[in-house]
Amino acid sequence: MSEPMRLSVFKTYKLYVGGKFPRSESGRVYEVTDSKKGKWLANAPLSSRKDARDAVVAARKAFGGWSGATAYNRGQVLYRVAEMLEGRKGQFVHEVADAEGLSKSKAADVVDATIDRWVWYAGWTDKIAQVVGGANPVAGPYFNLSTPEPTGVVTVLAPQESSFLGLVSVLAPVIATGNTAVVIASEKAPLPALSLGEVLATSDVPGGVVNVLSGRTAEIAAPLAAHQDVNGIDLTGADEMLAKELEAAAAENLKRVLRPQAVDFSADPGTRRLTAFLETKTVWHPTGSLGASGSAY
Repeated sequence: MSEPMRLSVFKTYKLYVGGKFPRSESGRVYEVTDSKKGKWLANAPLSSRKDARDAVVAARKAFGGWSGATAYNRGQVLYRVAEMLEGRKGQFVHEVADAEGLSKSKAADVVDATIDRWVWYAGWTDKIAQVVGGANPVAGPYFNLSTPEPTGVVTVLAPQESSFLGLVSVLAPVIATGNTAVVIASEKAPLPALSLGEVLATSDVPGGVVNVLSGRTAEIAAPLAAHQDVNGIDLTGADEMLAKELEAAAAENLKRVLRPQAVDFSADPGTRRLTAFLETKTVWHPTGSLGASGSAY
């Protein structure tokens, strides 16, 4: 007697907001297909404006604790994410291969590079302050110290074509420097981003530090660009026309804007994205010199 045929358990992809996995408030989904044959892969949540606002609330709530953690501790937390990514490498290879039309071997190379990129940014958490901060020479009996601080809540439009390496390359530097993020996943290839949310939930990253939305990029990005509680926006995943519209909306509350440009995500990323959403705080303090003789205490 032959064994009965087993039905596969299809994966249900959900948003990642505030450390939880809600369906879209609208109840809408859209079909995600592979890049080669147009084969159906999954139904992804089609996020609404309400989902975007909820993600900002979660990101703002998490900002105080995440930005207040020591840089060394943030590095430890991010390294834990890399460990979890390594353990789920097979899943991401499959998703990246489908999303970008790559062979399994090339997709594996992309996933390896992505994990290495995450580790690289994790190592920068307690070093970037030494690169962009420090003591400034001034004419007077003062210490003058500059220190970088996170901007706040940052909206990140993930690259449309590089579904995983590009995603991590724009997200990791934002949270490594103490910001919290609302990520709009690649519209046509959102599955690696939604799976990354599952990894973050099972790591030590506090809920709300990263929030992942999927759906129509322009539909989700518009309310986030105009949102008064969003402090910065990375327009990497926007086309030229959408980028202009979002930049104009972002000017309403003087958001920091990182404009889109051609990027080779496989190249050395440098520190540009680490410093894109940092503010510099400068503190003056008397040295303690007394009188014309220059004696000090």
